[in-house]
Amino acid sequence: MRAVVQRVKYASVETGGNVIGSIGKGFLVLLGITHEDTEKETAWLVNKINSLRIFEDAQGKMNLGLQEIGGEVLVISQFTLYGDCIKGRRPGFTDAARPEKAVPLYEKYLELSRQSGIKTECGEFGADMKVSLLNDGPVTLILDTKDVKGL
Repeated sequence: MRAVVQRVKYASVETGGNVIGSIGKGFLVLLGITHEDTEKETAWLVNKINSLRIFEDAQGKMNLGLQEIGGEVLVISQFTLYGDCIKGRRPGFTDAARPEKAVPLYEKYLELSRQSGIKTECGEFGADMKVSLLNDGPVTLILDTKDVKGL
C-alpha cells in the first residue's frame, strides 16, 4: 500500500457536481493499493497515519497528532500512485490492484480509521473525482508498506 498524506486546513471531494466528503483540519490521504496488499498492511497503515504527529504544538514543533487537535481524515482511492512511468510517455498501471482486490481493502481502511475514533470521510472508489484542499505548511509525506521490514 502506498499513501500520500497531506496536512490540510480543509479538504473536500466531489463527483458529479456533488460534494460527497469534506473535512476540516487534518489529513488528505491519497491511497494506492497493489496486488500483494492484505489487511495486515491496511491495519499498519491506518495506525501509522492516524498516529502521525505532524501538527505544531505551542512551541511551533511538529508534536501533535490527529487526536490532540480533533483532526479529521479524507481518504481518496488513487490507483495512479502505482503508475509506472519508466518506459514510454504513457504510464502503465499493472502494479495497481484490480477493483475486486482493491475495493475490500479500501473499505477496510475506512472501517479501521473510523474505529480508531477519527472522523473519516471518503471519495467514491473508481469515480471521476474533483478534490479540493488547502495544504497546510505544506506538509506532505509518502508512506509505502513495502518499505516496512517484517510486515
